Amino acid sequence: MLDLNQKSILITGGTGSLGIALTEHLLKYHPGIKRLVIFSRDEQKHYQMGLRFPHAKYPQMRYFIGDVRDNERLVRAMKDIDYVIHAAAMKHVPIAEYNPMECVKTNVMGAENVINAALETEVSRVVALSTDKAAAPINLYGATKLVSDKLFVAANGIRGKRNCTFSVVRYGNVMGSNGSVIPYFLDQRKTGVLPLTDPEMTRFNISLQEGVEMVLHALETAWGGEIFVPKIPSYKITDVAEAIGPDCKTEIVGIRPGEKLHEEMITSSDSYTTYDLGKYYAILPQTPVFKLADFVAHFKANKVTPGFQYNSGTNDAWVNAEDMRNLIRLHLNADV
Repeated sequence: MLDLNQKSILITGGTGSLGIALTEHLLKYHPGIKRLVIFSRDEQKHYQMGLRFPHAKYPQMRYFIGDVRDNERLVRAMKDIDYVIHAAAMKHVPIAEYNPMECVKTNVMGAENVINAALETEVSRVVALSTDKAAAPINLYGATKLVSDKLFVAANGIRGKRNCTFSVVRYGNVMGSNGSVIPYFLDQRKTGVLPLTDPEMTRFNISLQEGVEMVLHALETAWGGEIFVPKIPSYKITDVAEAIGPDCKTEIVGIRPGEKLHEEMITSSDSYTTYDLGKYYAILPQTPVFKLADFVAHFKANKVTPGFQYNSGTNDAWVNAEDMRNLIRLHLNADV
């Protein structure tokens, strides 16, 4: 396991769902961590997180108000930082469609700022969070995250002699995260009606803890330029509705602009540089900064079949309604 004692870590977007889960994990399993810097632009969330993780009890905690659009503030925040986890993003699809340049400024230009600040301050490792919507994107959010992924992968080629690696983790819907379908359905069930976009819709499912473990796996094992993809199950939106509101009526409201019926994490075009690592897949750069044969031997990696696709609708692992009900009780402590 990666030893983070006496290391300094910065999390952009650190007041979000994953940032809080990462903070809990790091403080519990790496109590000797030197500094944990929470970088976020929302002062109210900083205040609430400070109540949950007070500096008096956790002296390694630092709360930095800042925006990834502000390169100067990022450079200041990354001083003497060892590892950066980049989780800041505009992620709501309809809001991004209506405010396109704001999404570009945060998700694309913000990514560039994170890379430049990390190189300037000689951070050792950077892991950036991606999304299934970045694979063959049809909405602006997905398109900006695809560009962000490309920037972080390419950053390994411009680092020069700096000992800094950049990698990406890409996964599907995080169960219970802010703005996701499960908390929405839990709130909506009191009305007796659950709105469904399309009864055939499917999504990948990952818990917050699995997301945390994946980020730490990338921090520990990345050689630079990998896009890590987890092997996780899919669910049908109808099974989520059944798990949360079995007595509720469902109302078909139609797919929103920018939504897909099924999500992808690996496209057929990606398959030619994708390797099976066991628990995860890794989409490698077309021109890696390391020797491919050494990577394959070290990780006992197997190249996937040409044309392979990782799609939530054709996945071979599924969570049914009862499975989902148990997962919601376990991870969200909700009464379903």
